[in-house]
Amino acid sequence: MNGSESIHTPWGVSVFGAASLDAAPDMARLRLAVKETRKRPADAFEVTRGAVTRVRAVLRGHGIPDAAVSTSRLNLRSTWHFGGNERKFAGYECTASFMIEVRDLDVLEAALVDAVEAGANQVEGVEFDVSTKKELRARARTAAVAAAREKAELYAGAAGVRLGTVVHIKDVEPEQGETVYRGYEAAAAPGGDSNLTPGQLTVTAAVVLGFAIL
Repeated sequence: MNGSESIHTPWGVSVFGAASLDAAPDMARLRLAVKETRKRPADAFEVTRGAVTRVRAVLRGHGIPDAAVSTSRLNLRSTWHFGGNERKFAGYECTASFMIEVRDLDVLEAALVDAVEAGANQVEGVEFDVSTKKELRARARTAAVAAAREKAELYAGAAGVRLGTVVHIKDVEPEQGETVYRGYEAAAAPGGDSNLTPGQLTVTAAVVLGFAIL
């Protein structure tokens, strides 16, 4: 037996258990931005502020309240064009970012298209989620414990011993296979073939249990 296979401090049975639950997403988060460049800072602020107002208005028209829309402050910076060894001033770039929570997935695509047409010229991502994730995670953790206990009982039975009480519980954060859509291009939104079908979202949990041996 090499060193990696030896048990230096035998104390009982240690097992890993994992479980996952699938759920249909019932909400989505849109990450959009308005980005405009003008020669004068005041013009950049004005055109960006106008686009923000229009985007908020079209979202309200789709039943998305202002409380579900988080907008960053207007950010202004100088931009430059580079060609060969020359740098040429392009203007002042003003940016405002949105995080939009959509609870009615039936309006998602129409709201996205209208927001783009209203001036949100950058679509940074569409992320689907489920509002009952906390409850799903609790169920997955319970199932993970059951899976770990079943495995421990199998090992104990095969070894001819009986399990005692649980003496160690360690939560393990597994990789979450959540359905995330990124890179949806603003240019494709009005008439493209992009598919915003949410599919399935997987909530996972894992645990390590330690049992005493009777």
